[in-house]
Amino acid sequence: MYGTIAKVQVNPKKIEELQALSQQLGLAPGQIARYVYRMDADPNQLYLVAVFESREAYQANATSPEQHQRYLELRALLDADPEWHDGEIIDTLLSKRPVDYP
Repeated sequence: MYGTIAKVQVNPKKIEELQALSQQLGLAPGQIARYVYRMDADPNQLYLVAVFESREAYQANATSPEQHQRYLELRALLDADPEWHDGEIIDTLLSKRPVDYP
């Protein structure tokens, strides 16, 4: 598996719009999960985690015109450019219990 973690500063008036956009866009081709963390220390700072089935799937998505359009929609809601960190996922452990998210 492969993925990216992005540190973003969201406009506080745009958080609900960001959540709606995220749900509307769904997962990209080859993407198997997405997580968004809101920081306790700064509620306007988010970390976006995107998990892909492979480096190739990630790179195909990252270079696609469709992803560029999704990025432009995301960027319009942020106060600054995201700080991206890409890498291979070398370990995972998931609970077998169902999890309810807000």
